[in-house]
Amino acid sequence: MLTHADWADEVWHAGDIGDLKVTDELKKLKPLRAVYGNIDDTEARQEFPLNNRFLCEGVDVWITHIGGYPGRYSPAIRDEIRANPPKLFICGHSHILKVVQDKKLGLLHMNPGAIGKHGFHKVRTMLRFTVDQGKIDNLEVIQVDR
Repeated sequence: MLTHADWADEVWHAGDIGDLKVTDELKKLKPLRAVYGNIDDTEARQEFPLNNRFLCEGVDVWITHIGGYPGRYSPAIRDEIRANPPKLFICGHSHILKVVQDKKLGLLHMNPGAIGKHGFHKVRTMLRFTVDQGKIDNLEVIQVDR
């Protein structure tokens, strides 16, 4: 996973960090934006927020761990995402890779799956893409051997 971070300008992590050694190593390589997930302990929850919303190259990005999917967003974020949708919404939790356009809200929804070695997922995945001048482009699925 760390070799893939070398290709990025920033690393974004959608939670379930587990051991903070993971994020410590990532921060040595690249700027890191992360949120904590439901398996994360107090230490991770003190270091990272539940929601991370920011602008990147003119794109409104919202990262959270438990976000749901278009048409079935999590109750915790449902009202906010409907009232003020980002252009790019990234969440984790399901460990299932999914990228889908939410045409109703006009946003791109991404779940990168799970890259960690622990968990119920059978395939380890992450996403790589570019954000430039308001556009999200060059989306690539990276699959790592289990």
